[in-house]
Amino acid sequence: MTRRERRKSDEKQHKTASIGEALASYLKQSGLAPRVEQAEVIPEWPLLVGPQIAAVTQPLSITQDGLLFIAVTTHGWMAELSMLEPELLRKLNTKPDRKPVSRIRWLLQRG
Repeated sequence: MTRRERRKSDEKQHKTASIGEALASYLKQSGLAPRVEQAEVIPEWPLLVGPQIAAVTQPLSITQDGLLFIAVTTHGWMAELSMLEPELLRKLNTKPDRKPVSRIRWLLQRG
């Protein structure tokens, strides 16, 4: 076998994956992929709820059972958003393959 043939053989045996592919594979094998997908709601929050609500809120975290914690700037907005919760949950749960957000916990933002 020539040197070139050996090198091609070695390349086939040691196929490298991109970091993204390796991470996706690890998340899938470890069972963490659904949690990561569920957490995507945090960076997507402004797109899902619109600019007016996004301006007075900040998503903080989401629990495994789907409880989403959102910081709100004022008590008035907290009351308004509490009434809008069913509609917001529908918007947040538009992706059928993602674990759903079951509830939203509104917290007054300090500072």
